[in-house]
Amino acid sequence: MKARRQTKILELIKDKRIETQEELLNELRNQGYNVTQATVSRDIKELKLIKIPVGDGNYKYATAPQKSFAIPLETLSIFTSSVTSVDYSANIVVLRTNSGMAQAVCAAFDNVHRSGVVGTIAGDDTIFIATRGEEASLSLVTELKRLILGKGI
Repeated sequence: MKARRQTKILELIKDKRIETQEELLNELRNQGYNVTQATVSRDIKELKLIKIPVGDGNYKYATAPQKSFAIPLETLSIFTSSVTSVDYSANIVVLRTNSGMAQAVCAAFDNVHRSGVVGTIAGDDTIFIATRGEEASLSLVTELKRLILGKGI
């Protein structure tokens, strides 16, 4: 539940201009999450969200640059410019890429050596990542979305 909620938070701050914890709380409740302000506050801290200026004197929530997904800059560039979506079902994480880029993105991902990942398979525009279970999938999806959002995609 926590990982799903945190993934939803990352989606919300990507798709909407969320300026306050109260706005985030209301958006989560509108999406069917029964949360308190304290829970939202903890999630913000755990996700290491920051506030960035939006140009009109106001600030919005965004993801902080992450150091935990340590990959070379050129690999990061291939990943962030090619991945179009990240989703999961049980122990399978699915990455969609631009046509013809799945093999390159998968090779870049394989070089990172993630715990909880059993293996990967890449086609033309889709990558399947088998994990050790749903918890590992949720954690990976959250981290991958954080990586993509950190690069402005």
